[in-house]
Amino acid sequence: MGILDGLLGNASEIDVAKIQDEFAPILGETETIIQAYKVIRDMFVFTSARLILVDKQGLTGKKVEYHSIPYKAITHFKVETAGHFDLDAELKIYISGEEQVVSKELKKDSALSIQKALASGMFG
Repeated sequence: MGILDGLLGNASEIDVAKIQDEFAPILGETETIIQAYKVIRDMFVFTSARLILVDKQGLTGKKVEYHSIPYKAITHFKVETAGHFDLDAELKIYISGEEQVVSKELKKDSALSIQKALASGMFG
């Protein structure tokens, strides 16, 4: 996937080695990054223990929000698509003890690979 896919909202898989230094300060001592996907400026980082949603905000992207969700806290998730002609999809993640649902807009093709990575993290 190239630059055009990123601009269109398609997730592109990131080489884990390229982001290892960036995430080293926030990873647990035995925690490792398994997979990572980038959608425009945001990232989905799947580690051995949790999902980290990275939301870069503002024009410069210097303000960053890291939302850490342990796999054991995810009760379920779903992907909603509008149909054959609509290329958008919405990923919804439900977290134990939280009323608010984590919702991310994606392209349909992106949602499938992220859904598979999420299922792998939750179910081993």
